[in-house]
Amino acid sequence: MVAMKAFSWGERRAGFVASNGKRLEAVAYGPATAEIPDFFRTPWTIRHPIRPLRETLDHIRQLWADTSAGLMSLADEADLIFTGVSYQEAAANVAEYYDIPVAAWHHVPMRPNGHLIPIVPPPLTRAAMTATDWVQWRITKQAEDAQRRRLGLPRATSPASRRMAERGSLEIQAYDELCFPGLAAEWSGRRPLVGALTMELPTDADDEVALWIATGKPPIYFGFGSMPARSPAEVVGMISAACLELGERALVCSGASDFLHIPDSGHMKIVPAVSHAAIFPACRAVVHHGGGGTTAAGMRAGIPTLILWVASDQPIWAAQVKRLEVGSARRFSRTTVNSLVKDLRRILAPEYASRAREIGTRMTKAATSVNKAADLLEDAARGKRFR
Repeated sequence: MVAMKAFSWGERRAGFVASNGKRLEAVAYGPATAEIPDFFRTPWTIRHPIRPLRETLDHIRQLWADTSAGLMSLADEADLIFTGVSYQEAAANVAEYYDIPVAAWHHVPMRPNGHLIPIVPPPLTRAAMTATDWVQWRITKQAEDAQRRRLGLPRATSPASRRMAERGSLEIQAYDELCFPGLAAEWSGRRPLVGALTMELPTDADDEVALWIATGKPPIYFGFGSMPARSPAEVVGMISAACLELGERALVCSGASDFLHIPDSGHMKIVPAVSHAAIFPACRAVVHHGGGGTTAAGMRAGIPTLILWVASDQPIWAAQVKRLEVGSARRFSRTTVNSLVKDLRRILAPEYASRAREIGTRMTKAATSVNKAADLLEDAARGKRFR
């Protein structure tokens, strides 16, 4: 068993790790998620991007320096640095300084590959993804150069993604193979696909929600995760009106939005959060923002999905549910009561329910995904190269 310590980005995540880890010591470093610049969190609200972009780049340089300093103090004598998407390059540089392995976690395909990745038109080919990788590196290069100077490392001449591949670093792909046919074969053991990673933890609302579900027909779940609604009352009103027209019940999770001040009605219940693993199988369908974890939970539950996407990787998952014929998708900003009624009526058709059940049986089980990822991390900590 390899000894491990968790370095969590922000106090809230450190608390989460500490409350659930059996043998993990959790230490917070870096900023809270709420401190991520609005240019990345809510780009749809930015009308004049030049000034916000300049401020964002300044913010990136400062956060890069803070992240590097925090990791330097924590990673001394560590066996492995395991990093997510944010500031992955900074973590890779610290790992290079200490000459220890670095492992990455990707919730969506991020590296150039020979398959079309359908986002919004046009699709991204290998060449386009390679170019995007270089552009991202050039944007952050000033911050990375400064970090590498402080660490006494030579100036980088290629993106961190290429350097990590050359070192044989582990890059866990936390999504299912069936979502991107051919990708596992192309990447082979270099970037293993393990399935979505989730602990399937219960919430305080699960029992209450289960009792409410039992009082009537299975509801449609609505939740938008970390995507804050600009007008919570309008969003809830739209959901309520659409479900009334269809004769459906709605279970609404507030997530990052302030829905909780809106009272429940006879056909709608609003809660802060629920366990997707426990509650989704009892629902008729799920409507959400298209986050990778929520998408996988809906597919594992074997029920149809409607993705109302906002930004980031969400259009990718919207394209996948459509390709797999387990649901439909639309841009959230273009959603109206009429379009929501139309989309819900479509995914509630028997053929979508049947297809969703079939796909659900083919999804990697949550426990299997976690065990695979844990084994891979221990292999990486022991020095295994992934090429």
